[in-house]
Order: sequence, then structure tokens, then C-alpha cells
Amino acid sequence: MSDLLERLRGRGWRLTAQRRVVAEVLDGDHVHYTADEVHAKAAHLLPEISRATVYNTLGELVSLGEVLEVSTDGRAKRYDPNAHHAHQHLVCSRCGTIRDVHPSGDPLAELPQEERFGFQVAAVEVTYRGICPNCTSAAG
Repeated sequence: MSDLLERLRGRGWRLTAQRRVVAEVLDGDHVHYTADEVHAKAAHLLPEISRATVYNTLGELVSLGEVLEVSTDGRAKRYDPNAHHAHQHLVCSRCGTIRDVHPSGDPLAELPQEERFGFQVAAVEVTYRGICPNCTSAAG
């Protein structure tokens, strides 16, 4: 059983066939699918699943804090099941591929007190950008 499915079971979230398929699609490392990609993959496993059900399920998972909504450069939102492990994102500027990264150090500690302007900072989002190996080799 996937980490996401285990977490959802632990919360007592009712796992209908549709919800289970969405959670299964989101299982894995470096998963950052758009809602349409989740729907396409879910429909492959459960052909009768509707787009509305996928969107509603993703919304519920985000509300529960079990899935992160990731937005980069105005592209379609992507859904990241790695919600309980601190990480940042590495994004390809050409194709939009996203990878989870775990840099050392505390990015919050790197913001000097005088640059916080009195804010009580609770979270930091850092996005690293570059060109992925696939796009680099395609250009060559």
C-alpha cells in the first residue's frame, strides 16, 4: 500500500474505488501530475471515473493537507503527494518537469531578521530552475 493510501486510511478517510484510484495514481517519488494527467491515468485503471470526481478528490486531498498544490510559472497546477516531508522543487524551464529536492540547511534561517519586516514567517518555498537532462540532450 502506498504512503498516501496508508495516511488516508489512518485518517479514516472513506476510500471509494474512485478515491483509491486517484491516490494510487499519485503514489511514487517525484510525482507532480496535473489534474488532467491524474484523470487520464485514473481512467486507464477505472474507465468510468469522471473528470469532476478527480478534481473533487484532488481538492479534498489538498484541503486535508495530504497533497500539495504546486504552481510554477503560470503553468497548470500540479499535485504533489510528498506533503509530509520538507522539500523544495527543481523545475525544468523548458518542459516543466518537476523534481523534489532536499537541500541542506534551513532556508528560513537564511532570511535575516531585518528582511522579515515584522512578519512571523511560517513557511518557505524555494524553487530551483534549470534545464533537465532530457531537454539538454534534445537541444544538442
